Amino acid sequence: MEHLKISEAQRIIFESVAILGSEMVALEQSLGCVLSDDILANRDLPPFDVSAMDGFAVRSTDLAAAPVIFKVVEDIRAGDMPTVTLLAGQCSRIMTGAPMPPGADAVIRVEDTQEISADTVQIGLVVKCGHDVRVRGENMQSGDVVLPAGTEITPGVIGVLATVKAAQMQVYRRPRVAILSTGNELEAMNEPVDPNKIPNSNSYALMAQVQALGIEPVLLGIARDDPVELEQYLLRGLEYDVLLVSGGTSVGMHDYVRPTIEKLGVSMKFWRVAMKPGHPLAFGVMHRTNKASESFVFGLPGNPVSSMVCFEEFVAPALRRMMGNPRLYRRTVTARLAHPVKMRPGRTEFIRVQLSSDEAGYLASSTGTQSSGALLSMARADGLLVMPADSTGMATGDKVTVQLLDGTVFQNEMGFKE
Repeated sequence: MEHLKISEAQRIIFESVAILGSEMVALEQSLGCVLSDDILANRDLPPFDVSAMDGFAVRSTDLAAAPVIFKVVEDIRAGDMPTVTLLAGQCSRIMTGAPMPPGADAVIRVEDTQEISADTVQIGLVVKCGHDVRVRGENMQSGDVVLPAGTEITPGVIGVLATVKAAQMQVYRRPRVAILSTGNELEAMNEPVDPNKIPNSNSYALMAQVQALGIEPVLLGIARDDPVELEQYLLRGLEYDVLLVSGGTSVGMHDYVRPTIEKLGVSMKFWRVAMKPGHPLAFGVMHRTNKASESFVFGLPGNPVSSMVCFEEFVAPALRRMMGNPRLYRRTVTARLAHPVKMRPGRTEFIRVQLSSDEAGYLASSTGTQSSGALLSMARADGLLVMPADSTGMATGDKVTVQLLDGTVFQNEMGFKE
């Protein structure tokens, strides 16, 4: 089977996966979810005209002859309700967020006044009606759609949900994700250190990448290179919406994932992608007749960096699509190369880089060895510098595209040339 372009592999994945159904979640557990229903305002906010500053509430017409000495007739704190209607020559001392007294239509900051006595103040500023006043409903009005369906729930959105007293809300269901590592060479976390084995870092790195999307995955453990044992692990994994299988997708004689997974009824859509690191990537679909739903299988490379890069380019966008999020891709920025980079054309290459900045913008520097087994290069990376497949390299100072790995900001389009 040919090596697919990244965009073609993504297209195949997106044609297979769909937005999952909705579910009700509590506000405290909603971070990272996507609203499936509109959220309406349950009141006007502010509920009445309020002061935007600590100062004095006045009638703006009284200031025409400024400077004017006003009599302070009331102190109004946030949470208080005014009791005095202002008449000519009167003002009320008022705190930020406190309701405006009847008759007042402007606020003068404390800094712009001069206290004459405990109950008189001089104001020399001329202002218009509405100065430093937040009017009723300025933030939201009762019945307004304040958060439309399709909104990703971020900390700011959590604040709005709390404001409208949405203790629970309908969101698109988060996919249930299982993670399986394969190989006799792997050493589990609870096993003693063996110099002849490789620590199972992939499961935990993938776990963290899934958690960063607001999903809590299940770790299935390690399946050894035995078709019978592997089949049992895969059967467990196929009970989930998404199964991530790390290792065993190459063409070696002891790589049993492909034949075993096909034996279980998974229809494989592709096995190779024209990228580096990470070209031995597989994707398949299995229809679960007993559950009237589908399981999606990603066969990820065994090398830890390859596995993580493939997750960023294919798994993360698929999971976000399933959660109803329109923004699928990591944000990209333009940077300048801090040093020359050479490459062999033919595959889109992802280079781990650190970013610094100066007056001209971002500067991208390699994190060191780009071996697909050098996990420290990923731990130190701010982003992935994307080298197009037709490139033979770039010189110091050339402009490059860097895909950020900050875990918080996504965009609608892929953002780089393959």
